[in-house]
Amino acid sequence: MRNFAPAAIAVLAATLLQAMFAPYLAIGKATPNFLLLVVITLALVQGPTSGASAGFIAGLLFDLLGTGAVGPMALVLTITGYLAGMLHEQMFAEGWLAPLVALAVASLVAEVAYGALLGVLGEGGPFFSAFITKMFPRVLYNIVLALLVYPLLARLLKDDHPVTQFKRLM
Repeated sequence: MRNFAPAAIAVLAATLLQAMFAPYLAIGKATPNFLLLVVITLALVQGPTSGASAGFIAGLLFDLLGTGAVGPMALVLTITGYLAGMLHEQMFAEGWLAPLVALAVASLVAEVAYGALLGVLGEGGPFFSAFITKMFPRVLYNIVLALLVYPLLARLLKDDHPVTQFKRLM
């Protein structure tokens, strides 16, 4: 993470969006997960170390803003950021399909893991009911949101900007 400022700004902006606007953007019981979107995007464009670091910070901020246990979202986003970052080398060129599929799978895994952790801690409701009414709709919401936001966010967070023009040296 050579360029720390864009990543820090993105995580802070996602935290503010999650705390202030996500409850008002709910469709049914599904709310968007801006933090997950930023962490996975950062992991895909910068690698596993950046993904895990951003995941831990974003998850900790999320947990501290809530009223539940501190740590479950930090753990889930750290692991998700690291695993998504392992795909960094396979994200080729400027395509959108591979990152979108990676984001969809990571979102599903993160939602299920977070629900399972809350269940173990005794804070969640019945798992299957929560999966049908909250987790799966949130995954679909995240995919639609990723279609809109991923290209811009990936450009903002990318460390190495490719040369698009060649200038003559002589």
